[in-house]
Amino acid sequence: MSFFNQLMDATAEARTEMLAIPQLQAGVRGEISLATYSYFLSQAYHHVKHTVPLLMACGSRLPQHPAWMRNAVIEYIEEEKGHEEWILDDIKACGADAEAVRFGQAAPETEMMVAYAYHTIERINPAAFFGMVLVLEGTSINMATQAAAALKQNLGLPDSAFTYLTSHGALDIEHMGFFEGLMNKVEDPTTQQQIIHCARMMYRLYGDIFRTLKI
Repeated sequence: MSFFNQLMDATAEARTEMLAIPQLQAGVRGEISLATYSYFLSQAYHHVKHTVPLLMACGSRLPQHPAWMRNAVIEYIEEEKGHEEWILDDIKACGADAEAVRFGQAAPETEMMVAYAYHTIERINPAAFFGMVLVLEGTSINMATQAAAALKQNLGLPDSAFTYLTSHGALDIEHMGFFEGLMNKVEDPTTQQQIIHCARMMYRLYGDIFRTLKI
């Protein structure tokens, strides 16, 4: 079995538990308030703004060989830079104060997820960070486009309020094909287990952000 398939199998239970969170399911159905959607976007901003710094930290700690992994990180950086600004634009379109979010404080659950990502890169194995990539990009594929359509209808918001959700729903389908190819190049058993562990932890930590939402 390819490592990507092993990874998907080993994280299936954690993924199912996260996707079943009532607040997340309500969001996919469009059954959350404007205030809750705006809060979700604010927390998305506070973790997405770390995506490029995390990738840079990961790349700086990877060994010279194999070069393909470092090259993949460079490609991810090019793809991900500036996405946090999309979220601030969505927040503005919702009628909320984007600058207050920019200079505000993340919720404890968001802060813990980001801190664990840095911990993984710095203290465990930079390659294990790909476990977080699986969680964030895989969840977007499953949920983002459907949630955007339902929320637009139920909240009466313009398309400009859903840039983050709609763009990630489409982008991450392409990204996951790229991700699958990368994971199938990972041959070291220890690194494989560390990626699996990081993914399981991230499903739990990312899920905690949704568990705090007030429907």
